[in-house]
Amino acid sequence: MSISTSAPTATSAREDAIALVAQYYAAFNRQDWDGMLQLLDDNVAHDLNQGRRETGKAAFSAFLQRMDASYREELRDIMVMAHDNGARAGAEYVVHGEYLHADEGLPPAHGQRYILPGGAFFDIRGGRICRVSNYYNLEDWIAQVRV
Repeated sequence: MSISTSAPTATSAREDAIALVAQYYAAFNRQDWDGMLQLLDDNVAHDLNQGRRETGKAAFSAFLQRMDASYREELRDIMVMAHDNGARAGAEYVVHGEYLHADEGLPPAHGQRYILPGGAFFDIRGGRICRVSNYYNLEDWIAQVRV
């Protein structure tokens, strides 16, 4: 019997990264905030769209609570790509959402629905997400909810 001790192949590292990001978005769509947090490194860097960087799981958890209070969202048409070494990944998706409660500095909320393309970039280390950088067109979103 032979046992292989070779390093993971580029294909498996890429597939592992894609699977990790897919798990992250599946948890998001289930509104499983604890499930999302379990996929993150303790010192995760979170780059808010057109905003500041927050660091750590506690800050990410607070962000999820703010989002949960103001929005109900589902991501559809998710496409995840990753580097061969599995250290970086990117995703593109379409957000289908409802604006439930006014978020600080944004227009009033009264259940407006919106559809918005977005994307994110990830750093991955040790099977955990170490960075999430989210991007979408804020002006497009504001135009959709100002009805």
